[in-house]
Amino acid sequence: MFLTLTGLKLRPSQSEKQLVALCEKKLRAPCRYFKILKKSLDARDKSGIHWVYSVECSDKPRIASPRVFEKVKREPRVYVIGAGPCGLFCALRLLEHGIKPILIERGKPVGERIKDVENFRATGKLDAESNVQFGEGGAGTFSDGKLFTQTNSPLNREVLDTFVRFGAPEEVGYLGKPHVGSDNLRKVVINLRNHILSEGGQIRFSSRFTGAAFRDGKLVAVEIDGIKEDADELVLAIGHSARDTFEMLFGNGFLIEQKEFAAGVRIEHLQSKISKAQYGSGYMALPAADYKLVSHAGERAAFTFCMCPGGEVIPSASEEGGVVTNGMSYFSREGRNANSALVVQIKKEDFGSGHPLAGVAFQRKIERAAFLAAGSCMKAPVQLVGDFLADKESYYFGEVQPTYAAGVSFAPMRALLPSVVIDSMKAALVDMNYRLSGFACYDAVLTGVETRTSSPVRIVRSETFEAAGLRGVYPAGEGAGYAGGITSSAADGLRVAEAIAGKYF
Repeated sequence: MFLTLTGLKLRPSQSEKQLVALCEKKLRAPCRYFKILKKSLDARDKSGIHWVYSVECSDKPRIASPRVFEKVKREPRVYVIGAGPCGLFCALRLLEHGIKPILIERGKPVGERIKDVENFRATGKLDAESNVQFGEGGAGTFSDGKLFTQTNSPLNREVLDTFVRFGAPEEVGYLGKPHVGSDNLRKVVINLRNHILSEGGQIRFSSRFTGAAFRDGKLVAVEIDGIKEDADELVLAIGHSARDTFEMLFGNGFLIEQKEFAAGVRIEHLQSKISKAQYGSGYMALPAADYKLVSHAGERAAFTFCMCPGGEVIPSASEEGGVVTNGMSYFSREGRNANSALVVQIKKEDFGSGHPLAGVAFQRKIERAAFLAAGSCMKAPVQLVGDFLADKESYYFGEVQPTYAAGVSFAPMRALLPSVVIDSMKAALVDMNYRLSGFACYDAVLTGVETRTSSPVRIVRSETFEAAGLRGVYPAGEGAGYAGGITSSAADGLRVAEAIAGKYF
């Protein structure tokens, strides 16, 4: 007999083996199959924090039936541009349908990419083609590796299972807020690459997609590093920072629209203070606490984004002359500080132009201001929260020491961001402090700027997932404006691959 049990509770000090004993009591027989379906932490009552489980069990072993994918009758020549989550998962699904994709990545393999990123952190010397934004695994490779998403898609479950299949910790498949960590993501990406190659796919690193050719509105060729190659289908999984590619596509007649995003700063606290505020005095026995806060106290909505418990703020520029920040954590989340983006909604009216790429120009303007404010180098401008709220300049740090490895320089955030963003951030800090004690503590550190929260454009596509007016081209993932984060980007890659394969069954 197979049973699903929900609402099972364990204190943090209790062993999960007790769940198996409970299953055997319900089954009235030895448990020969046991699987955790979901695990989440309930910390609403600080005096009674506990884990909540849903499990599946049986007195019989469960034999998994492998999924069988329909194979195409004719194999098309498919190019996938970008080896981030969208591109990698698209390639995986194409292979399952008998299509051997050609994956084009402007950056380097993850091992070489890590060296370039570390060199940038140490010296401030940027490689514009190999950095936090560009390279194998995409921008998510240097992040906390969050795999939870607000999108409601049946593909999300498949994405989690695939990550586990390719080397992510098993708990990623059932945690309420799963995260892989940047260290594990790198291993998963390598395993995905090796699988794609072993199944007959191609991956070309340090290669640029430079154009496409059409006949009667149908794709006939792609241009890679200026050389034309015949193509039947093209997937544009280009990522949210492929600004030169956006410009090229717009110049070649693609229908591109402005898309709103958010901008602001990174905020850092001591992780111990965050955990104590969330859990109470028993926080040391629990995982590093996270938070997610939204405020409507100011003129614009403000929210925290991409929170990295026990993580660090990292330099994330992809262009010379601009400073960009992001957050990163390893799986253990053992760093001294917690950080997250504190960002404010940016509206189309802020762009000052109806041009489809005006959002890109807006981002660049803020990044350039941060670059100049920190001394015209890749250092990041910083300010203490207390000084920010009081409109004072900062001169020294308190308990919270910034983690931004490329160096920091004191500068007022008001010099970097529009007034509506500054004022909304101020109101939000005070408001959020009521819900998370210490969030607006004086010595919390603001590091500027956070601009790459999502793509500032949408490459318009039809119900068939093809670019408006152009057959055989599939804008996909976060860069094209159809996803936000690792899981939804990967799911969109699967969706697009199914649309392509469906034409050849």
